[in-house]
Amino acid sequence: MNRLAGKSALITGSARGIGRAFAEAYIAEGATVAIADIDFVRASDTAAALGPNAYPVLLDVTEQSSIDAAIRAVEEKTGGIDILINNAALFDLAPIVEITRASYDRLFSINVAGSLFMLQAAAKSMISRGKGGKIINMASQAGRRGEALVGVYCATKAAIISLTQSAGLDLIKHGINVNAIAPGVVDGEHWDGVDALFARHENLAPGEKKKQVGDAVPFGRMGRAEDLTGMAIFLASPEADYIVAQTYNVDGGNWMS
Repeated sequence: MNRLAGKSALITGSARGIGRAFAEAYIAEGATVAIADIDFVRASDTAAALGPNAYPVLLDVTEQSSIDAAIRAVEEKTGGIDILINNAALFDLAPIVEITRASYDRLFSINVAGSLFMLQAAAKSMISRGKGGKIINMASQAGRRGEALVGVYCATKAAIISLTQSAGLDLIKHGINVNAIAPGVVDGEHWDGVDALFARHENLAPGEKKKQVGDAVPFGRMGRAEDLTGMAIFLASPEADYIVAQTYNVDGGNWMS
């Protein structure tokens, strides 16, 4: 059974990584997916690779005009948006005394404001259409507790958990379920950059931080993008209609709440 048959989804930052894995899983469940990304060339390549039920959309979540254009593109292509995954995000780290305003502004602009105003635009479209919808925000275990070197990123993901609660409570009256997924450490090309940042600030050999965090996961390894797709499908499906304003840990046991 295709649990998302006939549904129209937009996934931000889905030209690669976790977002692409979500797109592939949604298509397998019968959805049509907008591969929305600031890298339109890569989004186009990804859409072509995923087949006729994927199409590329240029999206810069820091620009309201780009957000509005992306929603219009989905409406014109499929008649409306049923599912939004707010996946686009940026990572950075530094000791508290070395955090720059530029890094702070960029992370909050993409991770928090980008998610908020994408959520808002999608909700307006869903309300106008009158068929409800599902919105899934990407939080993180980093939003559950602080980390000495990751103050700003942790704060952005804590904000996502809070935003999910507030938006969930406000939008359910329109039949729009807002929930979130909190991954743990997920392997992928982005972790090369994360590992390099930790190596510099913690005086580690390249690859050492990645090994440390993988070894610390109770499940026994770092997560993979495909470990998250089941929850993403579930939260977008009718099975999750009675779930409102929740953030689900999918992290191999790293955090319990």
